[in-house]
Amino acid sequence: MFEVRDPSSPVEAVRDEYAPDVQILDCERDFETLDPARAEDLGLLVDALKPASYPAGWLPDDAPTLLTRYAGPQLTIGMPGDGSVVWTRQTEPPIVLVKARVAGSPESFVDFLLAEALVELDLEVPEHFLGFFEDDYLALDEATDLDPNSTYQVAAALYDGWVGLQTRDVFAGWRDDHPELFDAWQDAGSRLEDRVSGLPRAVARGETDFADATELACAAIKHGLELPAPFAALDTSAYRDHGSEYAVKWAEKTFDSLVE
Repeated sequence: MFEVRDPSSPVEAVRDEYAPDVQILDCERDFETLDPARAEDLGLLVDALKPASYPAGWLPDDAPTLLTRYAGPQLTIGMPGDGSVVWTRQTEPPIVLVKARVAGSPESFVDFLLAEALVELDLEVPEHFLGFFEDDYLALDEATDLDPNSTYQVAAALYDGWVGLQTRDVFAGWRDDHPELFDAWQDAGSRLEDRVSGLPRAVARGETDFADATELACAAIKHGLELPAPFAALDTSAYRDHGSEYAVKWAEKTFDSLVE
């Protein structure tokens, strides 16, 4: 199921600089969430497993089943919305998992995803949005007035945007030290530009729902793209500094304006 990955020299250089103890593993199968038996197989490749758990009181009663399971004591690695590369500190040492879905993707883009994971591990940000929102997730759920899965998607997007506010300065500084990864970061951003600029029209026409729009806008934050309203309010130092509290207030104001 898992095999040690031999990273490219640019990724190896980033690992040496930001997270030298991290193992990078390829997964022979794609997944959103590893089933417990598969996750525990990682114990053969690491020194220890350290399952994380979160208070049940942080979740609304109608939270998605997978989120409820994630909050529990069982070893849970990977969740919907994590993308093609997943990292976890629930192992000793930490690991980065490369999903099988990356097959066929440009090598430079996969390298950027790996480098991004290593930077996030170095920043010691929470592993999942639940560790970011904590009990503020209840307030977000109340503010958004969405179904449980859409609320999950919005929360994951808002967390991604908050992390992006911290990582993009790192990426922007790679022009000289890690030029291949800098180019991949810029290229990924350029591919989002037209979609992001067209978000207001897409939402107004019903072509994109609010959760999908939030996901796209927040993904663009890490690339420093100009965001349309109401998402531009997330690209601020206030969000970076105040985190989940700011995210909830943003959701409250945004949904109040949608009702008016």
